[in-house]
Amino acid sequence: MSASSNTVTTKKGSSFIRWLTGVFINLYKVSKFVLRFFKEVFVPPYEFKEVIKQCYDVGVRSFTLITVTGFIVGVIFTKQSRPSLLSIGATSWLPSLVSIAILRALASLVTALIAAGKVGSSIGAELGSMRVTEQIDAMEVSGTKPFKYLVCTRVIATSITLPILATYTAFIALLGGYLNVAQNEGTSFITFMQNAFDPITFLDFWATLTKSLVFGFTIGIVGCYQGYNSSRGTEGVGKAANSAVVTAMFLVFIEEVIIVQIFGWLR
Repeated sequence: MSASSNTVTTKKGSSFIRWLTGVFINLYKVSKFVLRFFKEVFVPPYEFKEVIKQCYDVGVRSFTLITVTGFIVGVIFTKQSRPSLLSIGATSWLPSLVSIAILRALASLVTALIAAGKVGSSIGAELGSMRVTEQIDAMEVSGTKPFKYLVCTRVIATSITLPILATYTAFIALLGGYLNVAQNEGTSFITFMQNAFDPITFLDFWATLTKSLVFGFTIGIVGCYQGYNSSRGTEGVGKAANSAVVTAMFLVFIEEVIIVQIFGWLR
């Protein structure tokens, strides 16, 4: 009994050591990948045309879903908040409440989650298929710089496009909130917008833009890392796309908590 218990303990210890070693190896690979991005992104040649193309692709992939989702978020949040304010006779606070919730948190977070699902998986699958079919290896042999052309352009595109999409989401969500308020209270559009933007400060806009920029960079770099380092044929492509979505969403939630805490201290 004692010998078997020692054997089980030894196996568990070995498994934990292997798992911990794998974690540190992955952290090293990710750090090396990110540092390579910052090293190559500022070195010519600059792929401006490809960046513009990727910005267009990122926007088109997410535009319709973001429009529908943003509008629904505005309507539902306003509808669910109204009964609580009505019970204390404070429905006039509804535009301010909606704008604070949307601009400070929901707009950037909803946009990032949608982009992680649509854009992150697409980037992971696209680069993964290129790696599996040896297109990236062919580009390296031919003398081109696949990392700069494939990775840097996509990360820059997501970092630029996501703040724009988050701003658009915020206004669409406010529009949905206005329609619900106008239906129940008869509030005019001008009055709604004045009340909505009254409690908003420039710090709130900076917080939203900062979060969107960080989220965009995270989605781009995670998708590119998973796809660029994928292997094992078609199975690796599917795993790269799935890992890009799951990892990006997980990191987005962590970054949301950290950035909110930082701007909370600044307030």
